[in-house]
Amino acid sequence: MATAFGKILLITGNAEFLADRTRARAVKAVTAEHPECQVAEASAAGLQPGELAGLTSPSLFSDVSALVLTDLQDLPDVAQTELLAYAGETSPDIAVVLVHGGGTKGKGLLDKLRKMSTVSEVKLEQPKYERDYARWVYTEIRDLGARIDEEAATLLVAAVGQDLRALGGAADQLVSNLEKGAEISASLVRQYFGGRADVRGYEIADAAIDGRINVALEAARWAETAKVAPVLITSAFASGLRSLAKLASAPDGMRDNDLAAYVGAPPFKIRSMRQQLRSWEQDGLAQALGAVAQADLDVKGGSADPAYAIERMVLQVAAQRRR
Repeated sequence: MATAFGKILLITGNAEFLADRTRARAVKAVTAEHPECQVAEASAAGLQPGELAGLTSPSLFSDVSALVLTDLQDLPDVAQTELLAYAGETSPDIAVVLVHGGGTKGKGLLDKLRKMSTVSEVKLEQPKYERDYARWVYTEIRDLGARIDEEAATLLVAAVGQDLRALGGAADQLVSNLEKGAEISASLVRQYFGGRADVRGYEIADAAIDGRINVALEAARWAETAKVAPVLITSAFASGLRSLAKLASAPDGMRDNDLAAYVGAPPFKIRSMRQQLRSWEQDGLAQALGAVAQADLDVKGGSADPAYAIERMVLQVAAQRRR
């Protein structure tokens, strides 16, 4: 088994939960290799000249030691020079984990570290689109020893939301109740998380966009009773309408998988979106998005009656469909 000592693990990206988990696993691997290892944790922000040398020096109480340095993007220039010098000639008795929070700050330092043979990088970016979260769920459940199809993964994201920590916990809960290698179906996701999925904003948005006004209004009232934040509903409407607008503007002849990447939706959802688009024109989409923007302002600005703002938005959006 490869050793972590004498090497540097560089964790980069804006996915905080994934970075925390990767860091914890790295520390666990270090202490599993040497249970007596002393692990020091420090923030790179405000690190004083010479302080890094002390943190990367052998421990007085153990033959080996480890350093976890967070907020690498805030490392002062002098300390950057010291870190690069250490990376060029690491100690075989020290394991180092560096955590960079993503973004362009500190990019110069990252570029130099990436060129060094002692450094290995793990990139962890927050997913952007619904389909990306569903793909993450698929990978997470596969790593846990089970399987899940695209529809079930997408439903889980819709039910739990786009918080990776919550999604990871939901995936673990599902897998823990199955035999190894079993497949998680959409019906199983509904069984465990259906109560939350029933009042999600996307269902209200889909019903209104489809013109099913009674269904949309009933779901909106259930959402109010369940204390679903109104901003989640306006966000779902905005996302659904923008996706339709992107689909309407997509070049002719694109396949479903290419369209899914272009729109930012799962491939299986493209078919239902095509059906929705038959009842919409560009002008109607623009008007509907305007109604959503106004409702969003109302609920964020502490409207006297957020529930009324949501119901008005539902009616206004549905009214823009082509008869």
